[in-house]
Amino acid sequence: MVHPLDRPVWSTLSTRQRDLALGDGGALRFQPRYNVFGAAADGSRENLAALAELIPADGTLWVVEAEPFIPPPGVVAVKAAVCAQMVAESPKPGEPAFAYEDLTEADAAQMLALATLTEPGPFLEATHRLGAFVGIKQDGRLVAMAGERMRPEGFTEVSGVCTHPDHRGRGYAGRLMQVVAGRITARGETPFLHSYASNLGAIRLYESLGFAIRREVTATVLAKA
Repeated sequence: MVHPLDRPVWSTLSTRQRDLALGDGGALRFQPRYNVFGAAADGSRENLAALAELIPADGTLWVVEAEPFIPPPGVVAVKAAVCAQMVAESPKPGEPAFAYEDLTEADAAQMLALATLTEPGPFLEATHRLGAFVGIKQDGRLVAMAGERMRPEGFTEVSGVCTHPDHRGRGYAGRLMQVVAGRITARGETPFLHSYASNLGAIRLYESLGFAIRREVTATVLAKA
C-alpha cells in the first residue's frame, strides 16, 4: 500500500479536507483561495488530463509527490525542488517562555502580510483557515506564527512557520512549532512538515524539535504550456 505521505496532497484532498477541494474523482485541487496544491488520483492519462484542467490559465498549480512528476501534454513544469519530508513520532515537548496566543479570523490580514513578507511557502487569503494557528504579537503587531496545513488521515502538517526579520534570533519559530506539534500529537495524530532539502539550517532546527527525515519528495510547479 502507498503511504499517505508519499502523496500528501491527494491523501488530504480525498479524505479530511475534501470539502475544500475542486475537481472530481480523477483529480482534485484546493480551492484557489485556500492553497495552490493539487493532485491526480493516479498516473493514468485521463486523470492527468483532469489535473491539467485544474491549472488556472494565468497561474500555477503545485504537486508534491514521492516520485518526480512528469507533466502531461499541454502542461509545463515551471519549477521543481527536492524537499525533505519530516515526521515527529515523539515531538520534543516544551512551552514557550514568552506570551503567545491563538490566532483568529480577526488576525487574517496580519497573517497574510507576515507570510507575504517572509515567504514560508504558498500562503493565500484563506490559508489560515486550513487549521489552527498560534502567534506572537508585539504592541498588537503579529511578528511570528506557526500553524497547520494539509491533513491526511492520521497526520497533520506543520506549516506557515515564519518570523518577521526584525524579530528573528529569539527562538520564536521553534517554540511555536512545539506548541503546534504538541497539539497535533494530543489529538492522536502525527505532525509532519516539508523543508527544501537544501535548507540545512532549517532541517537541523526541526531535528532538534523531534522531527526526523522520512523521505525526499519533489514539489513541482505546473503551468499551462
